[in-house]
Amino acid sequence: MNKLNAWMPRVIACVLGLLLVFSYAPYDYTWLPFVSFTGLFLLIQESGRKESVIRVFLFAFSWFSSGLSWVHISIENFGGIPLIFSLLMMAILCGYLAIYPALAIFFTKSLPIPYHTSAIPLLWWLTEYLRSVMLTGFPWLSVGYTQLDGPLSGLIPVVGETGVAALLVAICGALAHGIMSKRLAGTLFCSVALFLCTAYLDTYTWARATENSKSVTIIQGNIPQELRWVPERDEPTMTRYLELSEPYWQSSDIIIWPEAAVPKLEPLAQQYLIELDQKAFETKTGIVTGVLDYDFTTRIAFNNMISLGYKTSNQTSANYFYQDQFRFSKHHLLPIGEFIPFERLIRGLAPIFDLPMSSFTAGDYIQNNLTTNNWNLVPAICFEIAFPRQLRANIDHDSHAIITISNDAWFEDSHGPHQHLQIAQIRAKEFGLPVIRSTNNGVTAFIDPQGGVVETLPQFVEGAIQQTIYEYLGVTPYRQFGEWLTFLFLLLLSLLLHGIRCSRKRE
Repeated sequence: MNKLNAWMPRVIACVLGLLLVFSYAPYDYTWLPFVSFTGLFLLIQESGRKESVIRVFLFAFSWFSSGLSWVHISIENFGGIPLIFSLLMMAILCGYLAIYPALAIFFTKSLPIPYHTSAIPLLWWLTEYLRSVMLTGFPWLSVGYTQLDGPLSGLIPVVGETGVAALLVAICGALAHGIMSKRLAGTLFCSVALFLCTAYLDTYTWARATENSKSVTIIQGNIPQELRWVPERDEPTMTRYLELSEPYWQSSDIIIWPEAAVPKLEPLAQQYLIELDQKAFETKTGIVTGVLDYDFTTRIAFNNMISLGYKTSNQTSANYFYQDQFRFSKHHLLPIGEFIPFERLIRGLAPIFDLPMSSFTAGDYIQNNLTTNNWNLVPAICFEIAFPRQLRANIDHDSHAIITISNDAWFEDSHGPHQHLQIAQIRAKEFGLPVIRSTNNGVTAFIDPQGGVVETLPQFVEGAIQQTIYEYLGVTPYRQFGEWLTFLFLLLLSLLLHGIRCSRKRE
């Protein structure tokens, strides 16, 4: 019985972590993180450092296991690995990610007791920062994403998603402390006051539309993943994108195709790209597409986004040529899918470690915006949209919009593509810029600078959507100051929490 009682808090921690998947898209129960994290902090309020770390690790392991279950789909269906080994790989990934929340609590519990609640925001932010940079970074499922439409939404343009995540955890820690100390009324009052302030902030318009606009069309080809790299399907795929684009040449200023929409390597697709460039230029249309580049001389591969057709008003002819300047090379590569860690050791062990084009070279951290039809687009390919610091480093004063292209066909009908869209929505709100999201099979969308979805295409259909995108003037605080403002905000919050605790102790 004693053993059962000892394990019960750990079981409850697992359940609380599992429930967090419902706070993200497509479920969007934005209140659920406050319940789960408050419950977690209640479980560790009076436990020792070791037991607290164990409970938080189990909570985080369950959180990532449920939230990232879509990764298993790609491993099992396209990785050629038996079920038991794909589950083991998922367990290793989730166990690795769970280390970071556990580290935050380890450091918190290492401090004197009066500093526990006040230290949580900064330590949580620090360990989440480490999660976003270690081993190239994997910041997916940060809890701030749950607040896109939640009570803390108004702070996203001010302190970013990372600041909102740390604040949410701080609120839950304070609520748990208030419950345990039987002084909950004051904490609830402060929390409600904060929610009211963020609700007011959410009504403020950081960026305002101008009259400068472009008609933008996004094409969704819906090519099944199992056919994308079949050589016999190259021509039908390229023909499909041309046919889907045909009705929009005259009515669009810019046409967007998704990641690797052109299935041939760029050096082998020269005739097709030259003809596409000529067609777009003749109609004064800019076209942006994903294409994979492999330099047969240097044997270096890039996952690229290139601009074709009409680029600038002083352009007198179609001017595409291989390796021209109008391109962006993906910087943040996806482990296993785009590069193999410890390649010499594990290449060849299983089909997943030898996927097509799994040895890319990373592009520069800072690159030029893509210019198309006199507009400058801030590029992010697939996974990169989850890295706000990289995106901010590439936003210039004359950037008009963010463009992100992706292929989520790897993850089929799971919650992964919906989480990916939610991440893009947060980026729009952080930077006060519209986001154009082009995907192979969904979720393709236009997103406004407030993070709202203007229009989407249904998943798993071929088609196109067209919208007028306006230039916006104005800068959000997060775009202006980045993580420095977030750090200052969390430092002041920690000092405030510590001051409140000290004043209560004197009463």
